[in-house]
Amino acid sequence: MAVISVFSGSFCNADQIISGLLSATGYQLVSDAELVAQASRLSNLGEANIARVFTGKTSVFNRFTHERERSIAYLRLALAQRLSADHLLIYGFSSHLVPATISHVLRVCLIADTRSRLEVARSQEGMEEREALKLLHAQDQERAAWVREVRGKEDPWAAELYDIVLPTDKSTPEQAVALIRDYLNKPLLQPSAQSRQAAADFLLAAEVEVALAKEGHSVGVRAERGEVLLTINKHVLLLSRLEEELKAIAAKVPGVRRVTVKVGEGFYQADIYRRYDFQTPSKVLLVDDEREFVQTLSERLIMRDMGSAVAYDGESALTMIEEEEPEVMILDLKMPGIDGIEVLRRVKSTRPDIEVIILTGHGSEEDRKQCMELGAFAYLQKPVDIELLSETLRRAYDRIRSRQEN
Repeated sequence: MAVISVFSGSFCNADQIISGLLSATGYQLVSDAELVAQASRLSNLGEANIARVFTGKTSVFNRFTHERERSIAYLRLALAQRLSADHLLIYGFSSHLVPATISHVLRVCLIADTRSRLEVARSQEGMEEREALKLLHAQDQERAAWVREVRGKEDPWAAELYDIVLPTDKSTPEQAVALIRDYLNKPLLQPSAQSRQAAADFLLAAEVEVALAKEGHSVGVRAERGEVLLTINKHVLLLSRLEEELKAIAAKVPGVRRVTVKVGEGFYQADIYRRYDFQTPSKVLLVDDEREFVQTLSERLIMRDMGSAVAYDGESALTMIEEEEPEVMILDLKMPGIDGIEVLRRVKSTRPDIEVIILTGHGSEEDRKQCMELGAFAYLQKPVDIELLSETLRRAYDRIRSRQEN
């Protein structure tokens, strides 16, 4: 039997339709939450970090960590492993990760007009119309950003992306279930040798993509009967060396017979291809109100392949810690508003795994003792030698990795 994939707008009665389909077909549900959990088990990424890819939000550290790209790679692998089976109902954002080449997948979109969705939102959430409209707009933007990223389409509800687009405000859940079941019997949707091969190709491509991600690379991957095509969509220095490295990694994946590398349309972009270095911290938060100093320090760390972001006061730093997940913080003591010692105290009480390096030009011996008692990793004085700071950052990161491995 065909696999069903369902993508839905919010407040479109999708849960009722999904429940009805599962009951009527006996299919097994494959949800975003399940795939996120499996992707987390396959990788060293937390579930919250992986699930973040569905929100459209990208970490300020991502150009150094490629965490978003790695999360999607592991989601593809988790999904590809499941697609070797039949009688599946894939529901959610992950449905758009299924390649169009797998023809025994019935692709369904559930959507309704805005007025209908507003009424459902107001009824279910008890919202005023303006508040409900704002929520719908935000959720639609998330879905549009996701479809744009993984499918290259601006309209998440575009008919060409699906086999069926069901207006849920114009039919009952029972009618929607009946229509989808009728489509399942169409000959074109029955598994064939060709569609089974496409699913196997998807799995191989996902395995290669993850193998590359483990080595810090993020490139496009396609596979067809053991032939693997890698596409680099960045401007690259020493292209031939990178090609050989990518080929060597991909060739080790079981089932790969030949590897070809090409530069894609993004080659003209001004970005420099950056491999993720797992030995150095790529999520360093610099907190200092001396703007010129901290911007220069950030640039010097980037030159040493250490990704950094900047906050100019304690309050902004605490907000960033809630929104991002820095590994190491370099913190000044004397700042307007919330001072460095209070920031350190709050960080260590709520996020003790963040290593904090104090870097100050005004601290006393009493400040040093207090900071170390509060859990600071190191206490350094300005001006600091960049090599000493870099080595301190590496030692702090070594402690983090040691905790993760134990």
